[in-house]
Amino acid sequence: MDLKELRQLTEPELAEKGQQLTQELFNLRFQLGTGRLENPMQVRKTKRSIARIKTLQRELVQAGPTSTTAKGA
Repeated sequence: MDLKELRQLTEPELAEKGQQLTQELFNLRFQLGTGRLENPMQVRKTKRSIARIKTLQRELVQAGPTSTTAKGA
């Protein structure tokens, strides 16, 4: 998934997308273990998408309190 598309999602949508990708990664690893995975690069792409989502979630957590504190000061 593209970073621009992920930035447009809300925090709950990011969490849901992260859960979906984690489940997909589990399924891909299972397929890889049984030898039925057609495209092994899909595992790598899924891992990177999960990392992007976690990075965006972390940015949202860090940006939230900072902006509130700045408004109150």
